[in-house]
Amino acid sequence: MAQKQSARTEKECIFCRILAGEIPSEILHRDDLCFVIRDIAPVAPVHLLVIPIQHYIHATGEAQDMEATLGHLMSVARDMAKSEGIFDSGYRMAVNQGPDSGQSVDHLHLHVLGGRVLADEG
Repeated sequence: MAQKQSARTEKECIFCRILAGEIPSEILHRDDLCFVIRDIAPVAPVHLLVIPIQHYIHATGEAQDMEATLGHLMSVARDMAKSEGIFDSGYRMAVNQGPDSGQSVDHLHLHVLGGRVLADEG
C-alpha cells in the first residue's frame, strides 16, 4: 500500500505548508490532484517540482489511485515543460524514493529538469 504520513508530519511537511499558504511560494499550476513550484535549490535552469496534493511519501505501493496520480503528474510535467520552453529540446523527469536516492522531503514529488544538456547519470 502507498505510504502516507501521519497528520502531525503532514503539518510539518514543507510542501503541505506551501499548499496551505503558510509558506510563500509561487504556484505555477494547481488542479485537483497536484500543484507545481520551482525548486528552491535548482540544479538546472528549469527545475520544477510537480507535487500531488494527496500526501504520499513514495510512489511505491498499491493504492488504487496511485497509478492515476503518477500518470497525472507526468502529464502535468509534460505540459509544464511546454510552457517553460524545454519540451522540444528535452527534459528529465525524476522521482527520488527514500534517503539513498536523495529524497529530502518526505512527500512524493516529480522533478522536471531542463534548459541545458543534462549529464548522463544512469
